[in-house]
Amino acid sequence: MSSAEVDEFVRTNLPPQHQNIVRILRELMAEGAPGASEVISRGSPAWKAGTILAIISHSKTHITFAFARGAEFDDDHDLLEGVGKTTRHVKLKSSDALDRDALRDYIRQAVALDQE
Repeated sequence: MSSAEVDEFVRTNLPPQHQNIVRILRELMAEGAPGASEVISRGSPAWKAGTILAIISHSKTHITFAFARGAEFDDDHDLLEGVGKTTRHVKLKSSDALDRDALRDYIRQAVALDQE
């Protein structure tokens, strides 16, 4: 479910190259977590079902796509970063370099954990 609030955030806060990354992430989330709502959480775009599934943050060089329960994922793709007790993230620098299959797998795992 698309959110006008997230549309506005992307349009006003992200450079064009990052907007394209976020567009792809939004498509992947709509495909893999159709019951999740797009929201602004802690000042950033996020997806919420029972709980927050994933959240986006940005820097000058990349988009960080973080999974709230990513530490519980099976990381067969070896893309997840982070050392905390719960969250893991993927740094995305270019829309051309996105591993869509890996992101779909992470999204699937986030949804499955949320439904437990």
